[in-house]
Amino acid sequence: MMRLSKYLLFSLLGLLCVRGGASHALAAQGAAAPLEVVVLGSGGPGATGRASASYVVLIDGVARILVDAGSGAFVRLGEANLSLAKTDVVLLTHLHIDHAAELPGIFKARAVSGSGPIDFNVWGPGASRAENQGAYFPSTTRFLDLLFGAHGAFAYLKDFSAPMSIHAHDISVTVGTGALPLEVYKQDGLTVAAIAGHHGDAPAVIYRIDYAGRSVVVSGDIDAQGLPNLTRIAKGGDLLIFNSVVLDPPDSPAVLYTLHTPPHTIGQVAAAAGIHRLVLSHLSPATDQGRNSVLKSIRQNYAGPVSFAEDGMHLQP
Repeated sequence: MMRLSKYLLFSLLGLLCVRGGASHALAAQGAAAPLEVVVLGSGGPGATGRASASYVVLIDGVARILVDAGSGAFVRLGEANLSLAKTDVVLLTHLHIDHAAELPGIFKARAVSGSGPIDFNVWGPGASRAENQGAYFPSTTRFLDLLFGAHGAFAYLKDFSAPMSIHAHDISVTVGTGALPLEVYKQDGLTVAAIAGHHGDAPAVIYRIDYAGRSVVVSGDIDAQGLPNLTRIAKGGDLLIFNSVVLDPPDSPAVLYTLHTPPHTIGQVAAAAGIHRLVLSHLSPATDQGRNSVLKSIRQNYAGPVSFAEDGMHLQP
């Protein structure tokens, strides 16, 4: 009885603080788009006034999918007046801090947003690097166990407000010729596919979300080795969210080109994939301040619409 009362208390708090604002916002906007992306974080790891990479994907107006959970995303989530009561899919492109640090806070926000049991399905990179090949990264399964497992840092969360189950799914991140997208989720017309990306020594994944004849592709942080896979999974996509951290060589530090894709190449990839709309996100101060040169470089190969992401922006493919 005491536990039931605790669940009800936190559920009421969540509903008052989060769900009410979302319902009023949707009513004001009228009919919801079938597929929509809300940018929670459009910045990089630096403290520059933007939250780090994070997106919520709305299906028929309902927040269903969280893509990455970078620093600052928790605050932006509240500002967006989005209810997480139906969010059950989490896609992690990689496990760098600026893409995964807010996961505990957002999971707790989800826990207090409704009274029923919660079943999270979380996908992310599964292959860990050997320690002598660079920094060590746990698999997504291990990462979640360290956070929320029986002996994890936040083990209490599993029954703090509502019974929570977290199901981790590791995705192979081997980059090779001819790799094909893997369908990782399919339900009621919603499909999520994944393919290996490449981000230096950090195992990385690229995702494509399809629903109601529309599609969104999220590149994650990606260097040259991952671009063939990105081109393949993004083919004919409506919206490509491409992380834009560096300027064209030699205008950014040389080491960053081993981790990220410069504007000229972004334009080449968008053109080769036949993307209908390109949004640049995960912006560094260099790309944010150099928008004119970034856009000019992309335009050498890609003629479609290009925009720069902002925290709180709504994107409809």
